[in-house]
Amino acid sequence: MPSTPSDFRVSNESTDDPRTRSTASRGAGSVVVLAGGVGAARFLRGVVQAIPPESLTVIVNTGDDRSFYGVHVSPDIDIVTYTLADRIDREHGFGLAGDTYRLVDRLAALGHETWFRLGDADYANCLHRTLRLAEGAGLDRVTDALRRDHDLALRILPMSNDACPTFVELTGGKRIHFEEYLVRDGAPTDVEAIDLHAAQQATPAPGVLEAIGAAGTILVCPSNPIVSIGPILAVPGIREALDASNAPIVGVSPIVGGAPIKGPAHTLLRALGIEVSALGVARFYSDWMDGFVFDERDSALMPEIEALDLEAASLDTMMISARVSQSVAEATLEVAGRLRGAPQ
Repeated sequence: MPSTPSDFRVSNESTDDPRTRSTASRGAGSVVVLAGGVGAARFLRGVVQAIPPESLTVIVNTGDDRSFYGVHVSPDIDIVTYTLADRIDREHGFGLAGDTYRLVDRLAALGHETWFRLGDADYANCLHRTLRLAEGAGLDRVTDALRRDHDLALRILPMSNDACPTFVELTGGKRIHFEEYLVRDGAPTDVEAIDLHAAQQATPAPGVLEAIGAAGTILVCPSNPIVSIGPILAVPGIREALDASNAPIVGVSPIVGGAPIKGPAHTLLRALGIEVSALGVARFYSDWMDGFVFDERDSALMPEIEALDLEAASLDTMMISARVSQSVAEATLEVAGRLRGAPQ
């Protein structure tokens, strides 16, 4: 996907002036978003322009969390936080803009593996997380402290305070952590299965089930359905809370023209026997989702997607600018609004 233009900016200041908000946000109530990865961060940049950030709770995948160089790294939480704070390294899509890499470069010179490039300021944030966790704070509290440190008005929750590592099983019985699969090994295609066992044994973080239960609207980012949204759904109680919610649930397809916008979603979908298309993702989500937004390049799929009993919309979803991100967010909220107005 093209890199984010340098003029892609988002304000962290909220406003109650209705003239600055889309009509799509009216009636949305509190909004909960399930998120993970770069696609989620770009979508959320549009969401915070479409609704007051104070009404937004983001539940983030922690299946990618892992210890690197002695510190607890939460890749998806940090990508969301840094992006919404307008501090993300746009070239790489992760890490902090302008960061230095003296620590990992020195470790490399000493003979350590440094395939996970963690910048110095990023390391300090992760060290803070590690120290607070060692003192007994939950990941939810540490995440909230870092959120406040970045002057963000929305709420960011990990899916769980428990360790929930996602593992990828490869041909021949090899089993590796998802970060090893994605970053170190470059997402090989010989995937046999995805292991979400740890998430299936976890407990939702404080506030997660309550946020879902109180939501007026629930959105699902254009994240990898298998390793970003899948781990969230695997945590006991979350899927049940979604099923029990009266709020419309609307997702955005991460697949455009039969290919992922970013990452190995195509490999992982195929490994699980899911068609690599907007229709395939819609089918995968259709038993718990009410609406679906997908790219205009796939507009010919509209009849089949609507046949899944999904309220649907099609538009440009390649979020290479702030304008497109906001348009996608507004379209998703509009679909939710139509669902709220539908006869029960």
